[in-house]
Amino acid sequence: MEIPTGCQTQITCQPILSSENQGWENIWLEEFQHPPGEGTSYYRDEHAICVSLAPRPVPLLQIQGGKSYTGLYGKGDLSITPAKTPFFARWDLEDHYLLIRIASDFIQHVARETIDTNTEQLELITEFRTRDRHIESIAMMLFSELKQENLGGRLYIESLANVLAVHLLRQYSAIKPRLTVYNGGLPQRQLIQILEYIDANLHQDIKLADLAQLLGMSQFHFSHLFKQAMGIAPYQYLLQQRIERAKQLLKKSDRSIIEIALVCGFNSHSHLSKQFRQITGMTPKAYRQN
Repeated sequence: MEIPTGCQTQITCQPILSSENQGWENIWLEEFQHPPGEGTSYYRDEHAICVSLAPRPVPLLQIQGGKSYTGLYGKGDLSITPAKTPFFARWDLEDHYLLIRIASDFIQHVARETIDTNTEQLELITEFRTRDRHIESIAMMLFSELKQENLGGRLYIESLANVLAVHLLRQYSAIKPRLTVYNGGLPQRQLIQILEYIDANLHQDIKLADLAQLLGMSQFHFSHLFKQAMGIAPYQYLLQQRIERAKQLLKKSDRSIIEIALVCGFNSHSHLSKQFRQITGMTPKAYRQN
């Protein structure tokens, strides 16, 4: 399971898919598929997570920061390489994997917002072949989003990035931090403030940071309390409201579908159509005709 930066073989280092131009912040996802070979990498400002998609186990040699591992990587196995850690890999069969990179300063920011430990002492640990259903699930959700051209929007990606950051801090830091958790959901006054903000800004690219900042809390805690109060995540509520606004405009106005898409916060006619059909079972055009 090789990380492609600084490839030493005659193979292409270009990913099959990449989020590089999708507008994602603090987290990146790439899909790679390589014939047998070897390679090296070094990420100064990002932690790297490799999740295997190989249909059959791949014999692999890995060296991370002076530690080595030799064994088989199969679908779902993953490795974690902290920032500033040199990495070398040699694989003996065709390899297929996802590479998640998450900004180290973003991890520190999340740590400062959510834990009561000295964040300057927090360091992620190296992991070779391990299984983590939580990380694998996040990787596959990011992968699905990438393949569908970011249909869930920035709020969804930011939510996944925050959940991944907190999980890494909880499970893979050298010093186990104590996470402050708030229960009970958002108070009604704060919840109304958020719902009114979303309703007034459906046409905008609403960020998780914007919503959390309105209430002066961390993005992770805001997401947690919002879901407790509403029963769904912020990105799900935002999508739901955009579809509802689109329904109203389709029924009560003669605006074009592309205009309705933009007014409701979708970036194109096809973007609206895919989400609309997924939720309602019909296209915007069919909904208007019916």
